[in-house]
Amino acid sequence: MRCSSSCADASKPCGHHGSGETRMCGIAGTWTADGHGASCEEVSRMIAALRHRGPDDQGIHVSSGAAAIGMTRLSIIDPAGGHQPISSEDGLVTVVCNGEIYNHLELRRELEARGHRFSTRSDVEVIVHLYEECGVDCLQRLRGMFALAVWDERRQTLMVARDRLGIKPLFYARDGARLVFASEIKAIARGNGLSLHMDPEAFDAYLTLGYIPSPLTIYKEIRKLDPGHVLIASGGAIDISRYWALRPALDNDASEAEIGRRFLELFSESARSHLMSDVSLGAFLSGGIDSSLVVALMSEFTPTPV
Repeated sequence: MRCSSSCADASKPCGHHGSGETRMCGIAGTWTADGHGASCEEVSRMIAALRHRGPDDQGIHVSSGAAAIGMTRLSIIDPAGGHQPISSEDGLVTVVCNGEIYNHLELRRELEARGHRFSTRSDVEVIVHLYEECGVDCLQRLRGMFALAVWDERRQTLMVARDRLGIKPLFYARDGARLVFASEIKAIARGNGLSLHMDPEAFDAYLTLGYIPSPLTIYKEIRKLDPGHVLIASGGAIDISRYWALRPALDNDASEAEIGRRFLELFSESARSHLMSDVSLGAFLSGGIDSSLVVALMSEFTPTPV
């Protein structure tokens, strides 16, 4: 079963980003341990709460009953063809992703050489085929910022993961035999029948630190998925594990000049990888050296003015 929804405001076409608003994609979904009860209506309510994150497109995929995943999209790569959820040719692997995969072209070439066939130019379709090839180990190959969910119909398994540094947010709640996840807390709280209570530990941390450290949230029942972690829901069980950790790579023998050369090389590579887009690029300048350096590299790597 596949559900989709259109723009609620007919006076604005899908893709209108408004003025002075910061927008991004949003994902949401549910999973039940008994294999029954996942519904389009429940995920639709969550997606409606995330509508401000992505005005361009919306879609929901419901499995045989164990899982339902949805997406509200801000189009960056392949605006016309990158509808989500996106599935494999046989419909057994379905993905939603908030974010961007910077090495998707490299991965696409590798997967095509292995016989995979793509139907869009979307970076998210790469995740579909990479999961088919590598399973959960596909996360080791992804370079980017993302919060994603993969439903594997054959294995009846839901995989939910967050990028290495936690650039994209992802929250989840466990309610008995049910799992609910979304890009924002309010989407989980809306219409899922959860009884939410303030977490005194989180409140104390906020007053002490000025923020709520992961994995806590202001609600006892809702948690953040930590950066570099993956949640697997399968066979009535939910398991959370770390798939990536920062490893120190210190070279005490390197000269200052060598360190500077290597930094510029890595910084330039990172800046270049962020410039893949099918829409116009721009930047905010704060006047500091960091943003000025980023814009200088953007100007060097792009054929049109920034």
